[in-house]
Amino acid sequence: MGETQKRSIPTIDLQDFPAEYKKLREASEEWGCFRIVNHKIPLTLMSEMKQVVRCLLELPVEIKQRNTDVIAGSGYMPLTQLNPLYEAVGLYDVTSSQAVDTFCSQFDASPHQRQIIKMYAQAIRELAVDIAEKLAESMGLIGNVFHVWPCQFRINKYHFTSQTVGSSGVQIHTDSGFLTILQDDENVGGLEVIDKSGAFIAVDPSPGTLLVNLGDIATAWSNGRFYNVKHRVQCKEARIRVSIAIFLLGPVEGAVEAPTELVDSEHPRLYLPIIYEDYRKLRVSKKLQAGEALALLRSHS
Repeated sequence: MGETQKRSIPTIDLQDFPAEYKKLREASEEWGCFRIVNHKIPLTLMSEMKQVVRCLLELPVEIKQRNTDVIAGSGYMPLTQLNPLYEAVGLYDVTSSQAVDTFCSQFDASPHQRQIIKMYAQAIRELAVDIAEKLAESMGLIGNVFHVWPCQFRINKYHFTSQTVGSSGVQIHTDSGFLTILQDDENVGGLEVIDKSGAFIAVDPSPGTLLVNLGDIATAWSNGRFYNVKHRVQCKEARIRVSIAIFLLGPVEGAVEAPTELVDSEHPRLYLPIIYEDYRKLRVSKKLQAGEALALLRSHS
C-alpha cells in the first residue's frame, strides 16, 4: 500500500434528491464512503453531543467500566497492548429507549446530558435509516427493512501524544455492519480510507458534515456491488482526538441476503444468507477484521 494521497472522498447533498441518486450509487460502488452535507441534525446538537461525550470519556476508569458489553465489543474498551492509544464506550442499540437510559445511568449522566444523548441518538438513527433507504433506492429498490435493524453507538477517544505521532490509533479494518455514520473530530485529523488501488486517502475534518462508511453487510446485501471500505486512524499530532460513530448493523431476526432484483445471469448470487451476529462472531474468532471473512461465505451455486 502506498503513501497517503490528497484526493477527496465524494460529497452527497441530502437536500438534492432525487438528483443525487446516481452520485450516491457511484460513491457506494467505487469508494464505499462519502461525506454528507445538508443533513437534518442541528449543528448545535452535534456540538453539545461532542461536549457531553468529552465529559463521559474523562470520567474515572471505574465508572467507565460500568459500561458492560451486551454483545462483545459493545461496551467499554480500555487501552490495551494491541490498541494502546484507543479507548471507547458504547451502547448496543440506540433504538431501545431502555438501553439508552441504562447507558446514561452507567455514567451518572445529568438530566441535561441525558436529554442531549437521547436527542442525538434518535436523530442520528433516523438519519442512518434514511441513508440506507436512499442506498436501496439508488439500486432501484424500495428499502423499507432498515428501520428494525439495531444501531450500535460508539464513542472513541484517541490518546495521541508527541511520542505516538506516526503510529496507528486503530488498525486497518472494515466495519462489520451495513453502514456507519461518523461525527469526526472537528479539529484533529487522522482518519484514512483505502481506495480500490490500495492508496491511503486522508479524510480531513470538515466541521458540520458527517461521514458514511459502508461495511461488510452492505457488500453482501448489494450482491457485491457496494464497496466495504477499509480504513484506519493514524496519529498525526499530539492532541486528544474524539469521534462519535453509529453503526446500522443488520437484522436481529433472519438473515441478510441480496434481494432477488440484484441477482441475475450476469450477477449470480455471491454470498450465502448471513445472520449478522454469527458473521460478527466469525470475524472476531478468525481475526479477520478487514472484510476477509466475507470470502468464507461465498456462494458456489
